[in-house]
Amino acid sequence: MSANKWRHAMSTGGGAAAARKGRSPATMVPSPGDRPQTAAMRPDRRGLAHAKLLRYAIVLAALLVYPWIASSFFTFQIGAQSLILGIIALSLAFLAGYGGMVSLSQMTIAGIAGYVMAIFGHSAVSQISMEWPWWLASVLAVLLAVGTATLIGIVSVRTDGIYTIMITLAIGVAMFYLTQQNYTVFNGFQGFSSIFPPQLGTLNLRDPVPFYYLSLLFALLSYAAVKYIVRTPFGIALQGTRDNARRMRALGFNVAAHRVAAHAFAGLLAGIGGVLLVWYNARISPGTIGTSALINILIIAVIGGLRHPLGAFIGALAFVLLQNFAIDLIDRERFNLIIGGAFLLILVFSPDGLLGLWHRVRGLLRPARKQ
Repeated sequence: MSANKWRHAMSTGGGAAAARKGRSPATMVPSPGDRPQTAAMRPDRRGLAHAKLLRYAIVLAALLVYPWIASSFFTFQIGAQSLILGIIALSLAFLAGYGGMVSLSQMTIAGIAGYVMAIFGHSAVSQISMEWPWWLASVLAVLLAVGTATLIGIVSVRTDGIYTIMITLAIGVAMFYLTQQNYTVFNGFQGFSSIFPPQLGTLNLRDPVPFYYLSLLFALLSYAAVKYIVRTPFGIALQGTRDNARRMRALGFNVAAHRVAAHAFAGLLAGIGGVLLVWYNARISPGTIGTSALINILIIAVIGGLRHPLGAFIGALAFVLLQNFAIDLIDRERFNLIIGGAFLLILVFSPDGLLGLWHRVRGLLRPARKQ
């Protein structure tokens, strides 16, 4: 018996059991339960991968066909708005779900991108807007959003828990009052209006269907980017800092640098969402980044499920549907009552959000199907 076979037999426990019975590991015959699984006995991973790809293909096909079977209202007001809010909520879900950092400043970062589009691009406030080309203003908006998110990360990453929430909330409130009281740069409480998406040749992005596809494109890119990032060494290390920051420091990782980089990436997502949001609303004002807007992004992310990138878009869809149709059941002034009630119900019955609830129901149905 070779040395390699001997070490393998001893490490699997067969050698020790044989030694206790006075037999040599070389003469021991493994029982059926100790035999390694053959390829036929292993789970069909290829079949599972094909099933997952099939689900993705079905969802993508439904999203592409949706504008052609839905009205303009559902295409623009429901579909596009859900995708845009989903992108902003995805930035929070990435920070909280994979980095363990709950930030209430993601809507503030999106609002900064929107204000940059209004100030450097075209708007009805011609005395302030500089009327740069839309592509240059949008690139600058996203870059400033990333820079702002990086600065917020530098300030907040050395705290944890409630302190991070309070710091980011304070930054959001400060930005709200700055835009409301400053008329020279931000035009005060009136804000900016007539901020429209560009027209590319004969394609008018102001129309519901083209704007929906524009929002869908960036939503898919944002989702794919998060799914890729969390599987990279950086993403794995970030999840390690979420689970045990002290141990990651002991292993030689720079925890603060990883968290700041996560804030920068989340700022990129929020900046893209902010540009799309200001095009969607065709205006921006301090109310866009008010306290209620900051909390709404948190509600969207939690309703969908913070641990799943897809949960941000599911939560955004649920939020937009409630926002548009709640007035049929209750007064518009009491909309927050419905949102708060739905939020509490989901937290009680499924802390992992609607997507987590779906996974639980599907797990309960599987044994019933096998029987």
